[in-house]
Amino acid sequence: MRKRAKDEVFDPIGSLFPPRSGSGRGPRINQLPGDRSQNGAGLFIRQILFVPLLERGYDGGVFLPDTIMTHSQEFRRVFSRFASFILVLGLLAVDGLAQTLAPGNAEHQGLKPILAYISAAWDTLTRSMTECQSVVDPKITATSVLYLPADSAEPEALETLTKNCNVRVEHLAMPIHHLGEVNTSDIDPPGLLYVPNKYVVPGGRFNEMYGWDSYFIIRGLLRAGRVELARGMVENFFFEIEHYGAMLNANRTYYLTRSQPPFVSSMVVDVYQATLKQGGQLDRAWLERARADLEKDYEMWTHEPHLAGQTGLSRYYDFGDGPPPEAVKDETGFYRKVSEYFMLHPQEADEYVVESKAGPTQQVAGSPYSLQVCDVPLTMEKPVCQPARQFKLSSDYYKGDRSMRESGFDVSFRFGAFGSATHHYAPVCLNSLLYKNEKDLEQISLWLGNNDDAKKWNKRAEERKKLITRYLWNNERGQFFDFNFTTDRQSGYQYASTFYPLWAGLATPEQAKAVAANLKVFERPGGIPLSTEESGAQWDLPYGWGNIEMVVIDGLRRYGFNSDADRVSYEFLSTVAENFRRDGNIREKYNVVTRSSESHVEMGYGMNVIGFGWTNAAFLELLHALPKGMVERLEQEQNRPLPTGE
Repeated sequence: MRKRAKDEVFDPIGSLFPPRSGSGRGPRINQLPGDRSQNGAGLFIRQILFVPLLERGYDGGVFLPDTIMTHSQEFRRVFSRFASFILVLGLLAVDGLAQTLAPGNAEHQGLKPILAYISAAWDTLTRSMTECQSVVDPKITATSVLYLPADSAEPEALETLTKNCNVRVEHLAMPIHHLGEVNTSDIDPPGLLYVPNKYVVPGGRFNEMYGWDSYFIIRGLLRAGRVELARGMVENFFFEIEHYGAMLNANRTYYLTRSQPPFVSSMVVDVYQATLKQGGQLDRAWLERARADLEKDYEMWTHEPHLAGQTGLSRYYDFGDGPPPEAVKDETGFYRKVSEYFMLHPQEADEYVVESKAGPTQQVAGSPYSLQVCDVPLTMEKPVCQPARQFKLSSDYYKGDRSMRESGFDVSFRFGAFGSATHHYAPVCLNSLLYKNEKDLEQISLWLGNNDDAKKWNKRAEERKKLITRYLWNNERGQFFDFNFTTDRQSGYQYASTFYPLWAGLATPEQAKAVAANLKVFERPGGIPLSTEESGAQWDLPYGWGNIEMVVIDGLRRYGFNSDADRVSYEFLSTVAENFRRDGNIREKYNVVTRSSESHVEMGYGMNVIGFGWTNAAFLELLHALPKGMVERLEQEQNRPLPTGE
């Protein structure tokens, strides 16, 4: 396939930069148009913030308008009672900005309103260890605590946090060298884990620095020219690996049992290359630190218990047991729904449902549930019922559930019902990422002049490529599939992860051509859904997510399928932009079948979170690579009235 010439790529970021005020500053996210008073923020809070809050019940938080205080002493008192208020305040500031830009005020402005939203969101979603809003956890109601590594001194900057935010700062009881080394239930109350630099959170209930989210967020930051913020986030992951044992799912204590898809090497390479483009010099010390930490993180994925049987490949595996606390407290009734499903679909239960009986200890966990079978009443007589019987979900089910959460694809039926068998699979996504880690470490070794190390990493990458082709490639179907190493069989579940080998560059040209030919199996009017199966879970049909759109489109472009990449990019961009015009927000996911932001998720948390880190990044990245003519078409589309009734 031909390569696109440079002059065919239109950079919309420079030409459509967010509108500036007369002073040259960007729009203030907590200020109404025309309001320049000292107390404008307070006025904005009353008129704008609380109305959406009460209407939408943001993340379950309910606050009354008359609780807002203007004096700092009263504010601290309110914070101590309503810790999540500040988080909601910041998130709704983005929402409020968007309301001033769309839909009514956005006519004939093209893409400027949505780009202004994204530009402002980078700051609104930025957290640091000196801000009250950083410690808030919308998923768990608990006393606000910030935990430092056991062997780290308390930074002076944290005095602000303890003084102004009613937050305790404590040290972990012991140094942590690897995941699973501490029992997270012993850390009570759960809290935020310290990292030294500012970071961007996804938004909504996700008010911490997430592993794989951060890769896509960093891509967006680099596109927006925010290199120092992106570099600081990478250094936060160095800190996590050095002090908490690995790149974490996110920097909360209850995540000390699991990681997330290993994108850190990609972050390192992208940030380092961006630094060089800005005129930076070879930073040997930074690269040496990166190499050491990446190797440590890589070793976790390539040793037990993260090995996928005897395949030589790796798997997702959470070191914890039983139901994860954030799911129990934040995903109401989820495990009850799981239990009901397995009762009605025993062929998929795989011994996940265990009846409670007296006698030997059973391998179960979590809450008990009951089952009672009764006659359907056909008369006024009381129906006859069998005695109620109690049961629990098995420990193996919860291991699969936790491992699914490490994969990031929670919830999907890709690894069995509710992801229950995740830890029994060698996944396409994870092993493609580990190949990418090996190639990135090869590149870092070359930058450092270590040719022998570079050859070692190249050899490992080539070995993994062969294993991926052996176990995960299906030549007849022209796709990559996950491999169940306990049954010695490939899955038949068609999933967008089949594009990961293209993104990582490990697919042969023939494999890439076959996968691209299967694009039609997935493609919908609004982009690429995660799967072809409508399970009721958010990581299946009909939902498309910005991060996976980026992976698919990057993979297509890498192998020269630019027309396909352009078409899918436009489908997703226009979906995001159209929904932004409707409600002034950017969401974590979209229904790519109906091209809407409406979410009817039955499994897991139900809301469609506003923010949103990786969708903002996807919008910038996909727009940047789109040909000039398609960008102009997308701009013109924003100037047309929305269809009547929408």
